[in-house]
Amino acid sequence: MDASSHPAEGAPPAAADAWQLLGARPHKVFAMHIGYRARAAQKGRTPGAPGYFLKPATSLSTGGEAVLPAGTEIFGFEGEIAVVIGRHARAVSEADAWGHVAAVTAANDLGVFDLRWVDKGSNLRSKGGDGMTPIGPALLPAERLDPAAIEVRTWLDGELVQEDSTATLIFSLPQIVSDLSQLITLEPGDVILTGTPAGASTLSPGQTVEVEVTAAALDGEQLSTGRLATTVRVGDQALPPYSAQPKPTAEQWADASGRPIDEFQQAEAPVLDDELRAQLSSVALATLSSGLRKRGLNNVSIDGLRSTQPGSRIVGTARTLRYVPNREDLFKSHGGGYNAQKRLFDSLRPGDVVVIEARGDNRSGTLGDILALRARHLGAAGLVTDGGVRDLDVVTEIGVPTYHAGGHPAVLGRLHVPWSHDETIACGGATVQPGDIIVGDGDGVLVIPPALARELAAEAIAQEREEEFIAAQVDAGHPVDGLFPMNAEWRAKYEARLAQQGAAE
Repeated sequence: MDASSHPAEGAPPAAADAWQLLGARPHKVFAMHIGYRARAAQKGRTPGAPGYFLKPATSLSTGGEAVLPAGTEIFGFEGEIAVVIGRHARAVSEADAWGHVAAVTAANDLGVFDLRWVDKGSNLRSKGGDGMTPIGPALLPAERLDPAAIEVRTWLDGELVQEDSTATLIFSLPQIVSDLSQLITLEPGDVILTGTPAGASTLSPGQTVEVEVTAAALDGEQLSTGRLATTVRVGDQALPPYSAQPKPTAEQWADASGRPIDEFQQAEAPVLDDELRAQLSSVALATLSSGLRKRGLNNVSIDGLRSTQPGSRIVGTARTLRYVPNREDLFKSHGGGYNAQKRLFDSLRPGDVVVIEARGDNRSGTLGDILALRARHLGAAGLVTDGGVRDLDVVTEIGVPTYHAGGHPAVLGRLHVPWSHDETIACGGATVQPGDIIVGDGDGVLVIPPALARELAAEAIAQEREEEFIAAQVDAGHPVDGLFPMNAEWRAKYEARLAQQGAAE
């Protein structure tokens, strides 16, 4: 290719190494919308012709850390094969196209999907930020490769999640180069991302995505780019108010993760609105427990905990955090940095209740004063852990109601590795799922399935109205026989009282 003597001159820090790798400052970075047959099947649509979008050359990097805007949360990865142009190409044929390619390498088409609403299709903001197109770490010479026999693999935290070959591309690599050149002059150093296989999904801050491209050279030698490793981090730089703000919708979660939209629509639905919150706050936990028992749900109490705020009540939506037993190598990879614990607390919303699985082991802290402060600042309704709490006196003063198994001065790493968040966990003998409704008072903590909550609250209110009537009759001297529970005679009196009250209102 035509190499510049100083290809990285003027590049932002994230792009400088990538431009050096290419040996030229690329003028253009292209990306395919859908390239592989399996990806088309996953998306439910197969393109009749190749489709592309442009990414700025400043989005290139050689991996490492990509820093994304504050307030964003839907981060997608897409392992891809990148084609690097070596000679000018304009209106070249399919047969001649590969001769204009200098090299192939690995690429990761990162995306911030909660910014796609403003420019979906162009993907400029959601995929064009600095550092959002990692490539490398090595270039494989195109003249030594069969363009129909190049493989790409992607790993998320060491687990293989994508694997495919150019043999299954809808449009071959030569066809892609030829197609782009029909209207656009391709120049040395230009990069073409050729689409991602099935399995592209989301990653959380601190997780590592690795992409590798391999091929058997025409002379039989096995070639590899090596693994291109990238992590993402949410930065401190917030978007100004005149910029399009993040919108983490169910549609974008589904698009980024490859999972059914129904999963995210259910999670997005505001089950616990102000009316339901007020209803659940007005009835005793014992009444709610009885209603759940009538429905066959006996294992919905989080047991063995005490509250930092006796006499207070929590009603909120579960956000779950899972700790696994400490293992030194796993704590090294998952315990430091922006781990699952910190990611969860930074993403709390008003009314959330953090529920922590610590396996009932209270011989170290599972949270402390800093996280309690963060929870208070973000409006969390409460904290629940079946492990210990560090800085217990200070956490109590901070005021966020915290149910716990005792205080302990030891740090998290003595016993626990923060492993994952927002998945099904076990806490205090109860299964808790993200989105469950958590209600706590002096009697303990209950887990209420969201689908039952409104019906359960209405029934509990009616039941407590009955019990107030019964209590008044007992206080007036009536025996409990026939009154508790009410027989037909007392039931008729009660219904007459309700009718009288309704008429008065």
